[in-house]
Amino acid sequence: MTDFPFDIVGFDLDGTLLDTLGDLAAAVNHALALEGRTDIPVEQVRGLVGGGSRKMLARALEETGGAVAEARFEELSAALLDFYADNIAVHTQLYPGGAEMLDALASRGVRLALVTNKLVRLAVKLLAQLGLTDRFYTIIGGDTLGDGRAKPRPDLLLEMVTRGQGGRAAYVGDTTYDTRAAQAAGIPCVAVRFGFNDLPADQLGAAAVIDHFDQLVPALERL
Repeated sequence: MTDFPFDIVGFDLDGTLLDTLGDLAAAVNHALALEGRTDIPVEQVRGLVGGGSRKMLARALEETGGAVAEARFEELSAALLDFYADNIAVHTQLYPGGAEMLDALASRGVRLALVTNKLVRLAVKLLAQLGLTDRFYTIIGGDTLGDGRAKPRPDLLLEMVTRGQGGRAAYVGDTTYDTRAAQAAGIPCVAVRFGFNDLPADQLGAAAVIDHFDQLVPALERL
């Protein structure tokens, strides 16, 4: 054992552990095309991510002509998810330094968790395709605990600690969904500046902010 300050470190997925922007953009633009809407540039999709696929689609529709009827929204949402599931790892990859960072934490005896608002079946499929599944003791999705319990509520992070058999925990994320969930759970959060930040990273309310994954272990040690 080491004297590393945390027993558990959890990670958000989209925009934190993995750069999923290209595949998310392709999926949302597929749904928009079905509605006869114009594509949204990939970099512009960055600002739509956070809170799950339904919120991403709703924001995309608002930006390209407005909301649609509820029944049509459900059809487009299902089409988006089907397309994404079939093309989930075309462009997606770890952010720079991600593999080395995960190795460094594991070598210190840290238990690693993945906690995302993405549907758990999609998170499981994506990690499997990228060969990352075995790095995490648990994968928790936005639907794992049922409706209304995704981030920014603390429930998913509290479940992470329970599944990890307790201990000192920290969380790494990129949006207010992450920092607010961590605050509500009483867990320090490190924000990444390279993610899908819905506010400037320094305004997210995180305990620390990093620019690259090679800064994460030192940041956690300072906390």
